[in-house]
Amino acid sequence: MPFSDGTPDLDLDLRLVRYFTAVAEHRHFGRAADALHTTQPSLSRQIRRLEQQVGARLLDRTPRGTRLTEAGEVFLPHAEALLHSAAQAAAQARAAARPTLITVGYTAGVIVTPAVRELRHRHPDAEVETRHLGFGESREALLDHRVDAVVTRLPLPSAGLEVTVLYDEQRVVVLPLDHRLAGKESVTVDDIADEPLPRIPGADPAWEAFWRLEPRPDGGRAPDGPVVGALEDKFEVVADGRAVAITAHPRGRAMRPDLTVVPLTGVAPAQVALATRAGDRGRLVTAFRKAARSHLTGPEPT
Repeated sequence: MPFSDGTPDLDLDLRLVRYFTAVAEHRHFGRAADALHTTQPSLSRQIRRLEQQVGARLLDRTPRGTRLTEAGEVFLPHAEALLHSAAQAAAQARAAARPTLITVGYTAGVIVTPAVRELRHRHPDAEVETRHLGFGESREALLDHRVDAVVTRLPLPSAGLEVTVLYDEQRVVVLPLDHRLAGKESVTVDDIADEPLPRIPGADPAWEAFWRLEPRPDGGRAPDGPVVGALEDKFEVVADGRAVAITAHPRGRAMRPDLTVVPLTGVAPAQVALATRAGDRGRLVTAFRKAARSHLTGPEPT
């Protein structure tokens, strides 16, 4: 039945919307079908169904792949917002249905076990889960309610979050064993001025600047090394000599046998922080904040 303004009811299938955003991301039906674990003919049929629902052609195939039509360009941000809103609604509903559940996120090289163990001890009725998060996921995972607390390294975009620094860590340079700087007691920014550093696509600009030491004292940028998507990828490009990397001191965790670290002097330390959603005063989140402040105090000095 039409609305009073003459616009017909529109009942979009979220699955079809997700298929569309996948094709828009990959700009290729074949690659999108692989990512969605479906076949290309099936994906094409689903996109046609969505276009029929929307009432406009959204994608055009070209010899080089797939491009968004003008209507597709307009539809894409709304489609992404729709999927985001649906995921958030489902996550909040699950949280309301399970008030004794908390999910704690953590990022590479950060240990949350002492605080999680304390929370389980203090609240044996609670279901305490942990989830590893990749580069740049922390804020989104919190706001999407995929996790309820995150322990990660700064910098972190803080809008909508409550962030508490837990401890500092020295920054170090990761080098292959045969590098000219390997074995030194320490290095400075000047020592690595000409060394390429890995790049992380889509990283928060403040986070990227902090870990690439930008701007440099002369106002310039670090030389660009290979693009990486995970910590293991970063170590791999360092080991094969294509870059060096800056990270927090890996005290308490094993380093690859073909790599070494040298302390980086003259720069601010890294900071490990606890982040939760601003205004979240739930029983388990409040308890985890207390446990984190008490039990996550950094590595023992050597």
